[in-house]
Amino acid sequence: MVALLFSLPIFTIGSFIIHPRNDVWQHLLDTVLGEYLWNSAILMLGVGGGTLVIGVGCAWLTSICVFPGKKYFAWALLLPLAFPGYIIAYTYTGMFDFAGPVQSWIREATGWGYQDYFFPEIRSLGGAVTMFSLVLYPYVYLLSRAAFLEQSVCVLEVSRTLGCSVWSSFYRVALPLARPAIVAGLSLALMETLADYGTVSYFGLGVFTTGIFRTWFGLGDAAAASKLASILLMFVFVLVVVERWSRRRAQYHHTSNRYSSLPQYRLRGIRALLAFCACFIPLFLGFLLPACQLILWAFETYETMVDASFLRLTMHSVLLALSAATLAVLLAIFLAYGKRLFKSNMVTASIRVVATGYAIPGTVVAVGVIIPFAWIDNNLDSLMRENYGFSTGLLLSGSLFAVIFAYMVRFLAISIQSVESGLIKIKVSMDEAARALSYTPFEILIKVHLPLMKATVLTAFLIVFVDVMKELPATLILRPFNFNTLSVRAYELAADERLADSSTAALMIVAVGLVPVILLSQSISTSRAGS
Repeated sequence: MVALLFSLPIFTIGSFIIHPRNDVWQHLLDTVLGEYLWNSAILMLGVGGGTLVIGVGCAWLTSICVFPGKKYFAWALLLPLAFPGYIIAYTYTGMFDFAGPVQSWIREATGWGYQDYFFPEIRSLGGAVTMFSLVLYPYVYLLSRAAFLEQSVCVLEVSRTLGCSVWSSFYRVALPLARPAIVAGLSLALMETLADYGTVSYFGLGVFTTGIFRTWFGLGDAAAASKLASILLMFVFVLVVVERWSRRRAQYHHTSNRYSSLPQYRLRGIRALLAFCACFIPLFLGFLLPACQLILWAFETYETMVDASFLRLTMHSVLLALSAATLAVLLAIFLAYGKRLFKSNMVTASIRVVATGYAIPGTVVAVGVIIPFAWIDNNLDSLMRENYGFSTGLLLSGSLFAVIFAYMVRFLAISIQSVESGLIKIKVSMDEAARALSYTPFEILIKVHLPLMKATVLTAFLIVFVDVMKELPATLILRPFNFNTLSVRAYELAADERLADSSTAALMIVAVGLVPVILLSQSISTSRAGS
């Protein structure tokens, strides 16, 4: 029943695939649907290529090779994960747009005027691909590095005895073995690309997320917007199927039970310099440069922007994130422990359905939440008016309950995966020993399981907390009137071209996101036995 409840938005949106056409949908079909499909496909191809090259290359270098700065790059390359895509898009636009400091300096230094020189357009499809690649490559890097660190030394050594060079061993042996993890990271990056609204909206790109907003709020047609959302949902499910298909044989690769250090290839001269540059450039462009610009803007504007309203926004964001993270962890423990106790196909299938929520864009989740909630509110209001003569108003839609419910649909999967990973490591014999001592299942959970998996529970809490802090489209659609968060405030100021003023809210979101990113990096670095 819990799984069914949080799957309601998915089923609601899916039902619109067979919904009859109307005039608005026909208009979209004749005019902009082709543009949405084309731009979304180009975004996915570009971001997929960019994240693969950066993520896999840096993961191999920091796992196997020795070069100056490797120790710092191993964890620092994850830092761009703290940047939401829309914030780095605002920052780069402020720096490299025509009126920004870079182009202004070029004109002052050379005396050139408008159209006297070529400069890449930031607000373009290519600019969006670059922004997404810079902040989403850590998904591929994270899982690829974990896969490389866990690979068998024996396999790599045998490949060398058969005449493979270091790079040939990487291409022909290590890369195919890590393929399931690489594809999993790539699918996460592509899902985040499809889910984004802030970046593509600010750049003026026609994709599904912006189309859903325009159709819902501009044309006032919920059915057509839901039909667009259902097509986007099909995109996402294709990605989920491909990702799971790629992992179908992942369990067949095991490392040796005996610990052995991975081979370390020392790079010298030009190779060491190239390795350093390959790791430094994405870190510089994805984190250091935009962070420095945000800090400079924040120093310029903090006197006017950091006031009682800013503190109230921070409190709203933190309380929402705390509430959602706490509820997500509790529900995840309930579902994952239920799956451990009751090994049935129904329970497993139910949890798998709920676990697809993270793959659903926030825009789609918001549409899937507001339709049934508005239906319940309207029918309840009509019932109370007819029988008791008073109006109940909006009890569910347009309330914080709807916002937190959407967060659960979107991020419950993260908590479930983290909690399940902790439960799997606890042997069933420990449950049996506790039951022999007359412990109930609830007492076993409290006294045995939770103390053993407190690290994974904390990780789940932190990740959901940060994701809620960064979430924009679901909050933008479902928030109550006069209720803002840091992400919404940063978006509104940037949309008004007040980029410097948006820096304080953006910087706060990034600062909060650094904590779990660093914890994740430490966890990956010590994942190999003997570390």
